[in-house]
Amino acid sequence: MAFEEIKARIALLVEEMVQRPTDAHEIHETLREQLNELRAMGMPLPDDLVALERRLEADFDS
Repeated sequence: MAFEEIKARIALLVEEMVQRPTDAHEIHETLREQLNELRAMGMPLPDDLVALERRLEADFDS
């Protein structure tokens, strides 16, 4: 999958989190999958998305 396509899918996921906060856990899992795809491709991850991922993990862990 192309880098730009993954970035676009991540942007849509973030928008979904804003629009449907009750589905945040499911959206978080999908976001993690997308970020892992970028990691597997050796692509740099945007700092804001890494911070969001950590924040979501902390929220769900507590």
